[in-house]
Amino acid sequence: GSAQRFGVPLGFGGPHAAFFATRDEFKRQMPGRIVGVSKDAAGHPAYRLSLQTREQHIRRDKATSNICTAQALLANMAAMYAVYHGPEGLREIAKRVRLLAYVFAAGLPRLGLSRIGDDPFFDTVAFKCDNADVAPHAKEKGIGLRVLEDGRCCVSFDECSAFDDVEALWSVCGGQAEFTFEEVRGEAEAAIAESWAAIERDDEILTHEVFHRYRSETEMLRYLRRLESKDLSLTTSMIPLGSCTMKLNASAEMFPVSWPEFAGLHPFASSEDTEGYATLFEDLETWLSDITGFHSCSLQPNAGSQGEFAGLMAIAKYYGSRGDEARDVCLIPMSAHGTNPASAVMAGMRVVPVACDDQGNIDIADLRTKSAEHADALAALMVTYPSTHGVFEEGIREICEIVHEHGGQVYMDGANLNAQVGLCRPGEIGADVCHINLHKTFCIPHGGGGPGMGPICCAEHLAPFLPGHPIVSQSGRESLGPVSAAPWGSSSILPISWMYIAMMGADGLKRASQVAILNANYIARRLDDCFPVLYKGPDGLVAHECILDFRGFKTVTVEDVAKRLMDYGFHAPTISWPVAGTMMVEPTESESKAELDRFCEAMILIHAEIDAVESGNIDAKNNPLKNAPHTAEAIAGESWDRPYTREEAVYPAVWLKEHKFWPVVGRIDNVYGDRNLVCTCEGMESFA
Repeated sequence: GSAQRFGVPLGFGGPHAAFFATRDEFKRQMPGRIVGVSKDAAGHPAYRLSLQTREQHIRRDKATSNICTAQALLANMAAMYAVYHGPEGLREIAKRVRLLAYVFAAGLPRLGLSRIGDDPFFDTVAFKCDNADVAPHAKEKGIGLRVLEDGRCCVSFDECSAFDDVEALWSVCGGQAEFTFEEVRGEAEAAIAESWAAIERDDEILTHEVFHRYRSETEMLRYLRRLESKDLSLTTSMIPLGSCTMKLNASAEMFPVSWPEFAGLHPFASSEDTEGYATLFEDLETWLSDITGFHSCSLQPNAGSQGEFAGLMAIAKYYGSRGDEARDVCLIPMSAHGTNPASAVMAGMRVVPVACDDQGNIDIADLRTKSAEHADALAALMVTYPSTHGVFEEGIREICEIVHEHGGQVYMDGANLNAQVGLCRPGEIGADVCHINLHKTFCIPHGGGGPGMGPICCAEHLAPFLPGHPIVSQSGRESLGPVSAAPWGSSSILPISWMYIAMMGADGLKRASQVAILNANYIARRLDDCFPVLYKGPDGLVAHECILDFRGFKTVTVEDVAKRLMDYGFHAPTISWPVAGTMMVEPTESESKAELDRFCEAMILIHAEIDAVESGNIDAKNNPLKNAPHTAEAIAGESWDRPYTREEAVYPAVWLKEHKFWPVVGRIDNVYGDRNLVCTCEGMESFA
């Protein structure tokens, strides 16, 4: 189902949220983010994303996560739409929309026109109209009609439509109407009663208390603020998630998204009415092609995973156009992101793994062997640069040449493009196609999982095979067809990246990459004595992220450190990927030296706590690391049976007394959560 009409703007085609449901027996095969009910150390319920969040890394070529992209931010919008209106409000909205459609339809015969379609209908009315001037006349009046084949027109109503709109539509469809909305209303209500009698539901919906509690803007705002306070976001501290590039989403970039000129545009609006968007698309395609060194760009893919799929399908389509359909082998390094093998399988390719050496680089000898072995069937190599291990592979040009020598194409995963912009270009390195995570490198917010954007850029020989769309002219293309519902993907969030590039300019974009790399190397150098950096380049440097090794500790785990960082007011970096027992840190260019130092100081203080545990100076099972994170409730009781003070628990660094983020749940039982995928919602006492 679609949630697009549930409080989310049209946005010229996106972003929009959708959902699907399944029987219990198939829940383990569902892609995407499944919320489950777990419990924390105190036994309190705690909602968490369950196994599916990690299954693409666990199952790799058998993963299903990347057949879709999460739209968490939009899901929140739809949820709050329901919370604010409640069941009564939603029913009233639906009834009003239905009435508008039926009144409009009831007036058509009086104008000599006839509705097309069966009863009952809801918000959309198609009708036969022989007057060829209807659409142009409507346009003169500022009304956009959808003109179908055979002289048919179609109109839709929503909660923003008014009675006056119905009368205006009558006037452009059949001349000046000699009747009013109220004069036709009784006839329409009778038609509704007759046609909807058998199907209109009268059972209870949205029975949870949350849908009945917030009926004023004041109460709604407070509810949203309480929810917000439970999240540690970039408004609190840096979020150094390796390979995710959680960078600043500047206010100036975000403002245009809410402008009605972008948000309120219908996806079927005529080209004459969408010249602003057309200019924006052209600019972005040109800029992104220039940044990556490629010939062409498609803005259609809605996520990095969808970009991977589109890029691989373009490669497959290219080979098909040459009668070389036998090329179906995709070489993928063992260090690759889990979406890579999953995308390759989705594109109909066979995955062949390529080994990595002890320094985390692609084993070039193994690549050469595998390429020669599969030369007659080699379609592509998927490579990430800088590598997922956080280093610039010095052999990247040779890697691309080997694949080309054996007839294959090089797909470059753009997850780490934030280390390349302005410094080097994938197209010049040797790649044939790459995707770009606009929600990483180009500042679109991750939104707790979406909306995202994953445009692809490609070399000239692949350009004819970029994604197409039936409502857009694709002159000169042998398009592989659409990979998302809208021609330009999540159109209404593209102004964010346009603003970022326009404001930064070439020099600013290059500077951002340089500072991102500098920040990562600063953290790596400061922490190397406490937590060894697992992979470095030949010069001892890392790229835009570094992997810290925790495997040498006997008692304390990387998860303990991740949880303890919450007590210090930090979101944990990525843990145990791509190497188990490690932490991948990516500070981005958005963080000041003061914030980097604060993070490093927290890690150094945690290392001292680890030393106290490992040396036996503090209990191995009852210590700040094993008990982290510490909630306000945990320290508020009269009894305190732990071998460290309350202050050591929640104020381990001096800066925390100035501003403290309080985790609302303690250590969560992961296994319990993975076993309870279906959310059995708790009562409102859980939200207090």
